Amino acid sequence: MKFFVDTANLDQIKEAQDLGVLDGVTTNPSLMAKEGIKGEANIKQHYIDICKIVDGDVSAEVIATDFEGMISEGEALAALHPQIVVKIPCIKDGIKAVKYLSSKGIRVNCTLIFSVGQALLAAKAGATYVSPFVGRLDDICTDGIELIAQIADMFNFYSFETQVLAASIRHTMHIIQCVEAGADVATCPLSAITGLLKHPLTDKGLEQFLADYNKLNG
Repeated sequence: MKFFVDTANLDQIKEAQDLGVLDGVTTNPSLMAKEGIKGEANIKQHYIDICKIVDGDVSAEVIATDFEGMISEGEALAALHPQIVVKIPCIKDGIKAVKYLSSKGIRVNCTLIFSVGQALLAAKAGATYVSPFVGRLDDICTDGIELIAQIADMFNFYSFETQVLAASIRHTMHIIQCVEAGADVATCPLSAITGLLKHPLTDKGLEQFLADYNKLNG
């Protein structure tokens, strides 16, 4: 499974890249605002700066919700850098935009997916990725991981090339569950990824090794 880090923070992206397991980045206007990135020119430059750090795909989200606006923004974002994947919301005009952009060779991440039906429409329209939101479904007492499994099974059965990008990952256990459900990608906070390193037996074993070494070497 691929790891994307979900942030606009360049330091966190560099840390994830240095870890050696990063495959890409997802970000959105909310994450940009959190980092104080304002203005169209600054936002576009920030996407370019992210692309300079990572080797993989970088999802850049449109703001428009109408077909013409999404096309215009999507083409402008895609022109920024070859690594850019245009993030389009799963609404009626969004599906039309996915079809148009993908037919022009522009890769698309169809986001805000909350049902198998939405994922099916996005895949048929040619999306490179679909992004089901695990945590937000869990918030309303719906099984987000089960949706990941259902979409992955559907894509495998019908041989869709669209990848399942599990989004709204809240913690490390979500990552493990996404692996078991068959997600192609998990996009998550850096803390969730580094959380995979943590185990009390690892800490205990290392402590014992160091203690034994110190005994042998005075």
